[in-house]
Amino acid sequence: MGYAFSENRYDKMEYRRCGRSGLKLPAVSLGLWHNFGDIDRQENARDILRLAFDKGITHFDLANNYGPPPGSAEENFGKIFKQDFKDYRDELIISTKAGWGMWPGPYGDLGSRKYLIASLDQSLKRMGLEYVDIFYHHRPDPDTPLEESMRALQQIVRQGKALYVGISSYHPDETAKAVKILRDLGTPCLIHQPKYSMFERWIEDGLLDVLKKEGVGCICFSPLAQGMLTDKYLNGIPEGSRARSHRGNGALEESAVTPEKIGKLRKLNKIAGQRGQNLAQMALSWVLRDPAVTSVLIGVSKPAQLTDSIRCLENYTFSDEEISAIDSILR
Repeated sequence: MGYAFSENRYDKMEYRRCGRSGLKLPAVSLGLWHNFGDIDRQENARDILRLAFDKGITHFDLANNYGPPPGSAEENFGKIFKQDFKDYRDELIISTKAGWGMWPGPYGDLGSRKYLIASLDQSLKRMGLEYVDIFYHHRPDPDTPLEESMRALQQIVRQGKALYVGISSYHPDETAKAVKILRDLGTPCLIHQPKYSMFERWIEDGLLDVLKKEGVGCICFSPLAQGMLTDKYLNGIPEGSRARSHRGNGALEESAVTPEKIGKLRKLNKIAGQRGQNLAQMALSWVLRDPAVTSVLIGVSKPAQLTDSIRCLENYTFSDEEISAIDSILR
């Protein structure tokens, strides 16, 4: 007998339409960037995935290079999928990406058709899947014509290896061009995955406007600024925190936790308390406040963090006074 998932798992999660598509995503999705590599405890990873689905999180987000080592998050997810989720494939949205370095030589990085298609083939093999629901080009490639990268995404959908395609970390002008190319090819861009948090607000300078105009969904990664927007760093850098983990692979750098940032965190924490939230819950709610944001990607190292994070959905409306106070702190 496999794991028995909760029968009322869909009752409390909110699902938002992804742009102008027919697809809905949970307002909170689970990212496997950290905590699912070979250096991590696999029983803990399995507990997190089980709890996520029990809570109505239907979307698991990966990439070819997640680990460490690169590829191991997909392999480990594939093992857990086979154990616990195989019978629920049609209830899940599984995404992966390619765009960063994965293997030696000129064909293992960036955005050529050769790399994107080969990378997805490898990802499917690692996860033991016939297809992914969403495949992303992970970042723009200045040396490959945008048309080539987008035609590769179109081919992937035509081959049945992905149901939808998206882009990640494209700036507004690049996004508008990519969306037009894909639309003209007959394979619309479903979604954009940018980095967005209280400490990283670049998408407000045009990208959100492009996504709204074009009817493209938005799923934000690093909404807690790699864990900084939590109560963990209110008194400096604690032992055992991500800033002291030296994981590599985009983990929070110790140098990022400055006295100035800690001062801002303490002020933000006061506002969160007045809202009946902790700092992490408020930071997630703040990202979700804009209806153009389809979903927020959380990464957790233990099941309790997941349960805590989902509570952000209890209050993601902000008064004008709260928005003004938060903006004045973040300036």
